[in-house]
Amino acid sequence: MTAGPSTEAGEVVWLRTDEALASAGRRHAALLARRVGLGAARAGDLALAVTEAATNLQRHSTDGALALRVAASGGQADVEVLSLDSGPGITDLGAALRDGSSTAGTLGLGLGTIRRLADTFGIHTLPGRGTGVFARFRGPADPAAERFAVEVSGLTRPIGGESSCGDTWAAREQPSGNGSSALLVMACDGLGHGPLAARAADEARLAFRESRAEDPARVLADLHTRLRGTRGAAIAVARVDPAARRVALCGAGNISGFVLGPDTRQQLPSTPGIVGHNVGRPRTHEADLPPGTALVLHSDGLSGRWQAGDFPGLLGQEPALIAGQLLWQAGTRRDDAGVVVVKVPS
Repeated sequence: MTAGPSTEAGEVVWLRTDEALASAGRRHAALLARRVGLGAARAGDLALAVTEAATNLQRHSTDGALALRVAASGGQADVEVLSLDSGPGITDLGAALRDGSSTAGTLGLGLGTIRRLADTFGIHTLPGRGTGVFARFRGPADPAAERFAVEVSGLTRPIGGESSCGDTWAAREQPSGNGSSALLVMACDGLGHGPLAARAADEARLAFRESRAEDPARVLADLHTRLRGTRGAAIAVARVDPAARRVALCGAGNISGFVLGPDTRQQLPSTPGIVGHNVGRPRTHEADLPPGTALVLHSDGLSGRWQAGDFPGLLGQEPALIAGQLLWQAGTRRDDAGVVVVKVPS
């Protein structure tokens, strides 16, 4: 059976707020623009959006960062920008989004200009806690590129002081015989941090890419075989059936899985174990995915104490922004962190 489109974690450039944030952001944005083939005009638009996002972080936030990356999916490659901060949030979002609005003597471009320039834009603010801004700049269109039947994205961040990350994720569409498709998604946390954890994560991602198994437990078994000889990892594999609006998850180790609703989060537990060493007898757990919910998988780089009600309005956003807000607001920063989010269209 021919495999459908796939996507996976790529390199994320994290830039923390300092006086050189705008210039560093433009430099990295230019490199990513060339990588995906953005023309000069769109590369200039991207640079302007990054500059304004960096200026906002410098002037308005108490702590923040830009995350820049290439998002490749089904033959289509785009540049994505996430601006994440810890406060103070935006009390009048409508005014802030008006093109030309400025509250601190900037050039008067603001969030409205980022929204106008980007192909996809999203913003989520928590007054008193912080704001997440998302902008996607699409690379040249590929008419033959396959599209996912569901929305999926993720975000990873290494522990402070490290350049390699032991957390990763991947997703691939699995066509079925009845003309519909399911999505297989993996979240992985290589044990520890640094290069050896990253190696385990890389092996897991390769094994997931090569596995043709359709059942989460069988995929996990393939990953277990591949990770022997590495330090091992905590891994969860989920199968999302958009037609039935159901999810099945099989995992070993401390990957947290939830069906997230506006005010609820239903856990999909993993069993104790280390993939590549000892996974015991993992069990598969299933749940409904009602309209207005999302599947969230994350590593222990995020606190387990966050609640659905802590993020009003978040589920209406793009999966990349959902992942970014959860990682930034609930991340412990004492370990590598990773989040992957799946939304089934209503």
